Amino acid sequence: MNYLIGAFKSPCNIKVTFSDSKTRKQASIKKENGQTAMVYLFQSQETIAGEVSIEPFHGKKVEHVGVKIELLGQIELYFDRGNFYDFTSLVRELDVPGEIFERKAYPFEFSTVEMPYESYNGVNVRLRYILKVTISRNYVSNIVESQEFCVRNYSPSPTINNSIKMEVGIEDCLHIEFEYNKSKYHLKDVIIGKIYFLLVRIKIKNMELEIRRRESTGSGPNTYVETETLAKFELMDGAPVRGESIPIRLFLSPYELTPTYRNINNKYSVKYYLNLVLVDEEDRRYFKQQEITVFRLLESK
Repeated sequence: MNYLIGAFKSPCNIKVTFSDSKTRKQASIKKENGQTAMVYLFQSQETIAGEVSIEPFHGKKVEHVGVKIELLGQIELYFDRGNFYDFTSLVRELDVPGEIFERKAYPFEFSTVEMPYESYNGVNVRLRYILKVTISRNYVSNIVESQEFCVRNYSPSPTINNSIKMEVGIEDCLHIEFEYNKSKYHLKDVIIGKIYFLLVRIKIKNMELEIRRRESTGSGPNTYVETETLAKFELMDGAPVRGESIPIRLFLSPYELTPTYRNINNKYSVKYYLNLVLVDEEDRRYFKQQEITVFRLLESK
């Protein structure tokens, strides 16, 4: 039985190192098992270069019909788990057929790689980038090693960023106006606004502002929508009176937000909403929801 186990063991160790690993920033990503891991961070149009080393274990040799490295951008929908949709696929051949008896190093380079979408690990979908090394072999299974890395893309501040002004009311009972200072926010931004009570004939107990994330995956009958409440911020405790104005000041930096993602490769979208909730003394809830755009700010150097 021991011989059988040995037959399926990899005869070598494969290691992928990035050429600028000493200076390149790292980011934390969530793995499938819920654990977090630190990986190297890139953005679109960067060159990804480094070295693949293959070292046979003592006394072993690796016969192969070719060695290659691929850079893959993949989307996995959890209702179709195990099936990856490749939206980016680049390959570099590293070696011709032959044998490896001792440690061998292969440099690789993918120049100015187009990586339009950010890495994302959601409720029902995952987008990842990996470097995948394959040692192709005859008659026995290929030897494969993958290394994940993270992609984040940055945007300048928008030139047009209109405020949001809305009214909400129940006829002859309640009439309020609310205003947020803008409609597009970066991940470390502050939501500033005001709420005006123009008519109050119901007894309001409290009022809060929620940040909600809505992830939609798939299409048609296979559309799945997950809504998470990421933050609840109490604006008022007690009954307001007519003419009262309540200020809003909500910092986004404590919350784990991503940018807004719209129709990523026709597979999924992630949108954010501000949800204003009023609760009366009979615990009836009144709310008004407004979409906001979230972006990752390109910081000036």
